[in-house]
Amino acid sequence: MSQTADEPPVDPETLPKKSSLKPILMGAVGALVLGGGGFYAVYSGLILSNEPKPAAHADSADSRPAPVYMPIEQLTLSLATPGASQHLRLSAHIEVADNRLAEAEQFRPRFLSVINTYLRAIEPRDLEDPTILIRLRAQLLRRLQMVAGEDLINDFLITEFILN
Repeated sequence: MSQTADEPPVDPETLPKKSSLKPILMGAVGALVLGGGGFYAVYSGLILSNEPKPAAHADSADSRPAPVYMPIEQLTLSLATPGASQHLRLSAHIEVADNRLAEAEQFRPRFLSVINTYLRAIEPRDLEDPTILIRLRAQLLRRLQMVAGEDLINDFLITEFILN
């Protein structure tokens, strides 16, 4: 195009410079960082949490009562295997809630009956599974809680488990 007399000559230095993307990128990165920080604060419960803040002294080990355990003497069970006989030897402890050991002792015959009945019903090949202790603990804990009540029995701990 040719220049007309009305237009002055265009100098490349006087042209407006293109806007830089740097401020836009800085703003986008800042928004992402602040958005991520806000998400973490809400998700982790630092802000806007409905749960009351726990007292500092409630978390200390001194404020919790010491657990009370009722020992289950060594049980030896013969397993129904074809051919050579196998035996299972088990010792355990039952964690009793809040110093209610005397109340739990009244259920001892029922506890032993439940444990014996459940262990005799298990197939010997199942006892060779590496995860059997986890399943045994969970099953026996639930069964003991059904006998004595969930508020009396807190946990079932296997202290000896020998298959020979």
